[in-house]
Amino acid sequence: MLNVGKIEEGFVLDHIEAGKSMSIYRHLGLDKLDCTVAIIKNARSQAMGRKDILKVECDIDSMDLNILAFIDHNITVNVIKDGEIIEKRALTLPTKIKGVLHCHNPRCITSIEQGLPHIFYLADEANEIYRCKYCDEKYSDKAVYFN
Repeated sequence: MLNVGKIEEGFVLDHIEAGKSMSIYRHLGLDKLDCTVAIIKNARSQAMGRKDILKVECDIDSMDLNILAFIDHNITVNVIKDGEIIEKRALTLPTKIKGVLHCHNPRCITSIEQGLPHIFYLADEANEIYRCKYCDEKYSDKAVYFN
């Protein structure tokens, strides 16, 4: 059995869908930070069967949790201080996502104006549907984007 030690200061992302930890690692920009990160892939889980876990030794407030909530708002975020969980943060779908998704509509102004940021807004929370701010194109296939 693999044993990964506890962290003193930072956060743990638990209940990540198996195979998505590397995508989360990249999208949170953890590869650009000078901090310790443990990635546990395909850990056994009674509730999920298999899951991924990320343990990060850095300040959680420096992270943009909106992208994390977009990828999977069911992820558990445990904030660690002095080696103990001091807070569990719930994730909610962000109302706006900027600079992460790309509009696929060739007629959208973002296709012509290269410096214009891609901005999507939450159009239907129940069905997790995001639309482009400029052309109202529906963003689809979130699973393909984050795998």
